[in-house]
Order: sequence, then structure tokens, then C-alpha cells
Amino acid sequence: MNDVIAIAPILMAFLTGTTALLVRSFPRLQQIVSVAGTLGYAVTVATLVWRVVFASDAMSIAYQVGEWNAPFGITLVADGLSVFMLTITAVVAVYAIVFSVRFIDYRNQRVYYHPLFQFLLLGATGAFLTGDLFNLFVWFEVMLMTSYVFVAFYGNSSHTAAATRYVVLNIIGGAFMLLGVGGLYATTGTLNMADMARTVSASGTEMGPVVGLSALVLVTFALKAGLVPFQFWVPSAYRAAPLPVVAMFAGATKKVGIYAIIRLYFTVFGNATLPTTVPGIPSDSLLAFLAPVILVMGMSSIVVGGFGALSCDSLDGLFAYSSIGQIGFIAVAIGIAAATTVAELRHVALLATLIFALHHALTKGLLFLATGVIRDAVGTTQLADVGGLGERSPVFASVFLVGGLSLVGIPPLAGFFGKFLIFDAAGRQFAAHVTGDTFGAASAVVVLIVLLLGAVLTILYSTRAWMGTFWGPQTDVIKTGTVDSIEVLILGTLAVLVICVGLGFEPVYQFADTAAEAAVDTDGYVKTVEFGGEGA
Repeated sequence: MNDVIAIAPILMAFLTGTTALLVRSFPRLQQIVSVAGTLGYAVTVATLVWRVVFASDAMSIAYQVGEWNAPFGITLVADGLSVFMLTITAVVAVYAIVFSVRFIDYRNQRVYYHPLFQFLLLGATGAFLTGDLFNLFVWFEVMLMTSYVFVAFYGNSSHTAAATRYVVLNIIGGAFMLLGVGGLYATTGTLNMADMARTVSASGTEMGPVVGLSALVLVTFALKAGLVPFQFWVPSAYRAAPLPVVAMFAGATKKVGIYAIIRLYFTVFGNATLPTTVPGIPSDSLLAFLAPVILVMGMSSIVVGGFGALSCDSLDGLFAYSSIGQIGFIAVAIGIAAATTVAELRHVALLATLIFALHHALTKGLLFLATGVIRDAVGTTQLADVGGLGERSPVFASVFLVGGLSLVGIPPLAGFFGKFLIFDAAGRQFAAHVTGDTFGAASAVVVLIVLLLGAVLTILYSTRAWMGTFWGPQTDVIKTGTVDSIEVLILGTLAVLVICVGLGFEPVYQFADTAAEAAVDTDGYVKTVEFGGEGA
């Protein structure tokens, strides 16, 4: 029997966006609707998390739209992995929308800002819950349309140029995805991910086309995540969009690309084997075949993002490039998980992926919103113009410092555990090469070196951001600017959350552990869909 709680977050985001559009003639009411609806969204996500993960009878659940059973109908699935990503999205969305009410100019909030925000949230939510590949493409497009408007939101020439680049790249990526999805349907005879997982795991399935088509789809996922060589849209788009929306880009929409990689290549293709053994690949799994590609993209992102951040002269640009580098850490962890056949190492690597994704969403959300406080106070984020802010606002300096230290990975903040687990997975990968379970000692050493380089670069550009903004004599704009105490209070609660995630890490670890198990539990995912709403 269908469990409607599985679609409650989608319904809440859709109803909030629609209502916000209907009351557009009443701006204050629209703000109230948007904030209340986002809080309601967070409550539905919390309820879903309890139902799937923490309740005494916790289990994955599914909803068959119109009572059409899979694989013929549209299926929405809530398991440990999807609700973990929804939790990240809900937390970032609440802070972003509350901050928006204070930060975004009142005239710019009128009419369309709040409906667009809700439909951006709707697109991410649908992508996390959908159970078939075509609807994953549809939800990607929902995010694309709203994101395009936000990148062009302020309307000047540089914003329009950034939006044009963004939409062109994403249209190309969408075309690649549509071709890949169509090819997978022609090859496997299904678009339902549970049915596809069962099909590709069966003996006698022609896997040659699946290998190429899955690589084609990977292009779109990497583009959405902002991985090298598909990162070109990130710096200009992040500089152009309103900073609360940028927090959503970094915290939620980028995670959709990461989630899609994990869902498709571990849950759906996790048991798929290559038609023939490929030289240099230690196993015949499709995952092992794609692992070097994911690792190279991840390591390249760490290097490009790190050095790009060091070269930026503005805070928003610095953190935009930083996001490329930090997503690279996540991709490296995914690559390690894909490269090994050792179940324990794969689990640790996926666990590291999820913990780091949570850290990145919270920490980058905090830092991008803090950049918004600075822009609101002095009208610029240029490092040359904002020195000495720490003397003017010590409380805000402390909030920013929490974000910077978490980004670096200082214990006991949230960032420490994510970075520690990724290095743990890389160390285990290096140790495992002796038994032939990974793709070689040389590659494992390169991975460790790049991770260390990325950690050093993070320290360097985080220190540069802190010193350039808060140390030294006050600049003229700082002397005349006023830091908004309400905005600082909002960010102060987010900084406390970053600290609490680290100090109370045990339940977070258990939640992420359940999500990592769900990512590789192909049989459990199939059973959830097969039984029409309730599975193991």
C-alpha cells in the first residue's frame, strides 16, 4: 500500500511555491508563506527521516503514483540515502530562505523570488526521491530553469553572460543525459531504476552498450556537481546569483549530481559486470571501469579549485572556486568506493562521501551567507576593501571563524570528520593494493598526495580569506559600514549547528552509516519498489 509520507516533501515544496505565486500582490504575506512553507518542508523531511531511519519499525518506503505499480508507473522511493540528502537540503533551505528575507532587497523579493526558490527546492527534492531515470532528467530540468533565472536575477551584462554560459552548458549536459537515458531504455527495456538494477544484474544481459551509455549519463551528473572539466559555470554563476541562492547551489543542487552518481552507479549498476575483462582493471565490475574517470575528475577538481581560490581577489569568487575543490574531495571518495571490491573499504569510502557532503553543505552555506553579511554591510566583497572587520564586529568574526576552521577540518567541528574519513579511506586503499583489491600502489599514492595538497590549499585560502577580511586596519568602507545584527544572529545559530554536528557526531555517524548501507543495498531497493511502498 502506498505511503503518502514518501511524497510529503514534494507536495510541501510545490504547494508553497504555488501559494507564494498566488499571493504575489501581497509581498509581506508572500514572505510569510515562503518561510512557513520551508519550515513545513523541514518538518515533513524530519518525519520522513524518522519513518525511514530511526523509528522502531523503520524501513524504506515507496509511493506508486496513481497506483500504477513499477516498472510501468512513476515511483518515488525514500530510503536511507535519499532522506540523508533531503536532510541536508532542508537545513540549508531553512537558513537560506530566512536569510533571504533579511538580505535580499525588498523590491527584488517581490513577485518571483520566493516562488522560484520553492521550485528550486522542489527540483532537488524530486531528484532525491524519484525512482526512475527519466523523471530524474525532468527534475534536473526543473532545477535548471529556476537556477537560470537566479543566475540572471540582477540583470546586468555580467549576470546575463553568466546565465547564458550556465544554461548553454546545462542544455548540452541535458542532451547527453537524455541520449543516455534513451539508450539505457532501448538496451534494458526499462527506466525504473529498481527494474534496471535487476535487469543488468541478470546473466545474459548485453552490457557493452550499458557501459558507454552510463558514461554518457555521468557527464551530466559531473556537470551538475561542478567537477572538472565541467566546472566552468561555477565561478561566474556563483558570483552572479543572490548569495542565499548560492548557498542552495552549494548545499543542495550540487549534491543532486553527487547523489545521482551514487544512486545510479552503486545501487543500480553495483552488481553489473563488464562483458570482458579490461586490461588494468582489477575486476570485471562496471564500477571498477568507471572508477579511474571519477578519481581523475575528483583530483583535478581539488587542484583547480584550490589554486583558483588562492588566485581570487574577492570572497565570493574565492568560495566559488573552493566549492569546486571541496566537491573534488567528495568525488575522490566516490572513486575509491568504486575502485575496490572490498565491502568494508567501499562502505568507509561512501560513509566519508556522505559525511563530507553534509559538512560541505553546512560550512559552505555558512560562509556564503557570511559573505552576504559583508556585502550587505559595505557593498563589496573585494578582499582589498574589507580589512579590519573583526574589530568592528567581533561576534561576526567569531561566526566566520567557525566556518573557516570547519572548512580546514579542525576538530571537533563538522569538517574534521568528513576530511578524516576521506583520508582514512585513501589510506585503506593504499594498504589494500598489496592484495590486489585496488588498482595499484602508484595510483593510491597519487590519490593521497592530491588529498594532502588539497588540504594544504584549503588552509592557505581559508587563512587568506580570514586575514584579508577581519585582520589589519579598518578600511574606509568598513569604518562607514554597519553589520546587520539580525543576519549575524541567523548565522550564529548555523555556526552553533556546525559545532554541534562535530560535538554530537555519534547520531550523525549512525544516520550516514544507514545511508551508506542503503547506497549499496540493491536488493533492498528492489524489494521496496516491488512491494509497492514497503520494503526492507
